[in-house]
Amino acid sequence: MKAYRLRTASIFVILTLFMVAIGYVIGWFFGYGYLGFGIMLVISVLMSFFSYFFSKQSALAANRVHLVTREEEPKLYNIVEKVANEAGLPMPEVGISEVSMPNAFATGRNPKNAAVVATRGILRILSDDELEGVIGHEMSHVKNRDILVMSVASCMVSVLTYAARMFFYGTMFGAGDRDRDNNAVMLVIAVLCAILAPIAGLILQLAVSRNREYLADETGARITGKPLDLANALRKLESGCMNNPNNHYNDTAHANMWISNPCREGFMVRMFSTHPSTDERIRRLEILADAMSKGSVPAYTPDEDSSSTKLSYQ
Repeated sequence: MKAYRLRTASIFVILTLFMVAIGYVIGWFFGYGYLGFGIMLVISVLMSFFSYFFSKQSALAANRVHLVTREEEPKLYNIVEKVANEAGLPMPEVGISEVSMPNAFATGRNPKNAAVVATRGILRILSDDELEGVIGHEMSHVKNRDILVMSVASCMVSVLTYAARMFFYGTMFGAGDRDRDNNAVMLVIAVLCAILAPIAGLILQLAVSRNREYLADETGARITGKPLDLANALRKLESGCMNNPNNHYNDTAHANMWISNPCREGFMVRMFSTHPSTDERIRRLEILADAMSKGSVPAYTPDEDSSSTKLSYQ
């Protein structure tokens, strides 16, 4: 089985197990037997189906993206086309978002259905080489189907959180057909579900997302041959997102898609960021640049399996 398919299946199975477990407890508490189990199982399948077929349209609409042609945005279009050819991937759709920050993301369930999006801000502040490094990162996400993996995870974590809250409120207000003597125990269980289930799902989502960012940096830099230009771009993007007073981006459902954390800095942003620290990403890119200059890391080939790292960053 291809690595990206194994990742997708693993996330689906783990989060589905969380969901049906909570569904079963909810059904038991409200006296509906296995109905809650069945409902959550159906919901998990439907959410995965929605993520697979409609995540691209959802991401483009949520970030007010308009697709462009070569004539409209020749610089961006030509760089995307160049990197797609180097990566051995089909030419994706190219989009522009007018949100007030320098950033970029890719979306689409597979390389034939992909779109690469840049903000107006990123086109203003990056050199051509730096922008090429960013697009290489995004094309790596496309190659490894990372968007599909994270779309499935994001949707199912949202449903998991809602189900846990529903169970908590139902218990809090005394609903259900269980023995009233067990209400205190059920309330404790409901509180634990409301707190731990979303956190467990979020931790899984964050772990996958952060690992995918490291790998996309590496693979993208190998595709373009420009790890230090990508490192310079990451510095500029972080500063542009964090220090821009006009940046009011708060769409946490799609925040994990961008190459740089789009949300303004803060304790909770750092703790629950879907992105690894920029300093660590730059450190790894500098190690990669040194390895590439010495020929100790293999050159990128379009038919390679790039779903795992080619270098130790210890």
